[in-house]
Amino acid sequence: MSLPVRLGLFYSALFVGTGASSPYMPVWFAERGLSGAQIGLILSLPMLARVFTAPLIAVWADSFRLRRSALMVMSLGVTAAYAAMALPLGFAGWTVVWFVASSAFATLSPLADVIVLNRARTDGFNYGWPRGIGSVAFIVANIMVGALLTWGTPDLVLVWITAAVALSALAARYLLPPDPVHEDGRTIRASDRFAGLGGLLRDPAFLTAAVSVGLIQSAHAFYYGFSTLAWKQQGIPESLTGVLWGVGVAAEVAFMWFMEPWRRRIGPRNLLVIGGVAAVVRWTALAFSPPLWALFPLQTLHVFSYAATFLASLQLVERLSTPRNASAAQTINSALSAGVLMGVATMISGPLFDRFGAQGYLLMSAMALAGLMGALRLYGVRRLDPA
Repeated sequence: MSLPVRLGLFYSALFVGTGASSPYMPVWFAERGLSGAQIGLILSLPMLARVFTAPLIAVWADSFRLRRSALMVMSLGVTAAYAAMALPLGFAGWTVVWFVASSAFATLSPLADVIVLNRARTDGFNYGWPRGIGSVAFIVANIMVGALLTWGTPDLVLVWITAAVALSALAARYLLPPDPVHEDGRTIRASDRFAGLGGLLRDPAFLTAAVSVGLIQSAHAFYYGFSTLAWKQQGIPESLTGVLWGVGVAAEVAFMWFMEPWRRRIGPRNLLVIGGVAAVVRWTALAFSPPLWALFPLQTLHVFSYAATFLASLQLVERLSTPRNASAAQTINSALSAGVLMGVATMISGPLFDRFGAQGYLLMSAMALAGLMGALRLYGVRRLDPA
């Protein structure tokens, strides 16, 4: 089996879980009687803490000799935490367990990105191919779990994501290459690992890029947390919700697989600006509850609001970091995009949904606009100019 396919299957193991948890865990929580504000709080707390937990986990991950070892250990831990969610813990107990599970699970993808980006550069393949294979698995989970929920209970969501993350532990061992954390195969002291982290936090160009990306990506918070419930209020069933999510991710896959030459010509700064513009348009339109026929073309904007922004962030972060702090750089980027900024947006989204319904998307439009303004500032960073 070729390396890009093996890496794509590892991403699949990750995303077949997130494809169920992202749209449908709010349904699981709602079925247990939690309000929109409570759901928003549970989902947002690990995101808010991720600006601290993700860099610390990255520094811990770099203490291993092989990069895949940390992914194996964390996948097993998340499996146990997801299984514990089935216990009748109540709001407080579910909050604690979800915090642990989500904090660890969220670092798996950026740590895997370090491996795949390095291999794509050294082995000469398109990063978008394995990542796109994972996105296909996300679509499959969107549609299959949505269909299952038309006749089954939301407990199926928890069973699905627990099995998926257990599969990720096996995939990390047998599909990821045994790449060393450091080229000479040694481990380095914690003080040296923290020094590399500190250098990133003192770099204004890196922070501008990470915060700009974070604002645009975090503007997806209302969509991730409450699109299923908002569409349900409009009379759109969960089975079609899975299809709508799948349309957006299908466009993302096509972009990753077939638009590599165009992306290279455009460059990461232009790509980030395009993503910001698309996000403003997308969330503003969804705030006015458009009819079902209009949702399909709006969902294709996911190719820019998410995929273009995500790929731009990987390239920007890679250029603004070094091999010494590559893991920390990608996890900080993820911590802002899917962490503290996403957490604040998700926490606010709960009360917004309770009070305003779909019009809560307007705040997401404002966030995306702020990220777009930051992205424009990157044109003054000479390190990002073409060689």
